Amino acid sequence: MSTHAATALPEPTAAERVRTVLARAISLSLTTAAREYDLIGMHSVSSRGLITLHPPADSPLALEAADAPHGGLAALLEFTDVAPAAVRDRVRARATVSGWLAPAEGDGGLRLDIARVTLRTATGTTDVGPDELVLAEPDPLAVEEAALLTHLVDAHEDLLGELVGLAGARLPHGVVRALPYAMDRHAVTLRCEYETGHCDLRLLFPSPALDAAQAGERIRQLLTRPRTCNHQHPTHTHP
Repeated sequence: MSTHAATALPEPTAAERVRTVLARAISLSLTTAAREYDLIGMHSVSSRGLITLHPPADSPLALEAADAPHGGLAALLEFTDVAPAAVRDRVRARATVSGWLAPAEGDGGLRLDIARVTLRTATGTTDVGPDELVLAEPDPLAVEEAALLTHLVDAHEDLLGELVGLAGARLPHGVVRALPYAMDRHAVTLRCEYETGHCDLRLLFPSPALDAAQAGERIRQLLTRPRTCNHQHPTHTHP
């Protein structure tokens, strides 16, 4: 095997993946000792990854937090990352953030003093230190990823077959359907579905994409560069 082929392909770190999940999440599940909440459009995330909840002042959550001990209301927040395209097993990751909710200064919200962060994906569970979360940044395509992948399905369905063809002999025969599953600055990932099971094919960009325009250009470059370029071997999942 050549040195180039053996080199690990660039991927976001666990902390970056958590920041990316937080950056594009519009909802979350919150669990306290008293009850569970589903919050939609009631949180914000700062540039340093700090989470603030914004419940109405007379809501059960705000009242529960107001009655909490001086140290704050113990809380567990779960963010679910779902693939934009209608693929099998659409949940890509779950980011769990636990800590204590306390009044935020100035805006009447509830800030989360983070104690523990966990990322769960199909490949396993990883703990992320609170300091790692603060230092990490979300992927530059985080907010635009859904629109990019949806556009690829709606307007460029013909390109999906060409992208699958980049895998060559590494992809087993019998693919029933292939859809874009994920995209980050380093690569686009396709979910290739079979009659039973599926595999994910991660196609590495020639260079990182820092915005939506560059992402489109990188996909075009994938289809025109030599097919000997390195990509990640498909990872298989069966029911």
